Amino acid sequence: MKYRKKPVVIEAFQLNERGLVEEDWFWDAVTNNTIITYDFGKFNENPAWCVITTPEGPVTASTGDYIIRGVNGEIYPCKPDIFEKTHEIVE
Repeated sequence: MKYRKKPVVIEAFQLNERGLVEEDWFWDAVTNNTIITYDFGKFNENPAWCVITTPEGPVTASTGDYIIRGVNGEIYPCKPDIFEKTHEIVE
């Protein structure tokens, strides 16, 4: 059998190298330790990255990865090549 994913609207952003993130849901997850940030801030020389606790265990998100909040509020990273093949902007 073949299946097609149902169209579902999610929230996401691409992590930039300074870790400048505007989404409140991301910072809420940082506050409750679901996400641990590293090298965030404009004065840091290294690219920003973070570790996200998912139901499958901790996963690392690097600069350039998309960080997604799914339909049930779950947060997980996605590599840009996969994200761009499977998602499009909703107007």
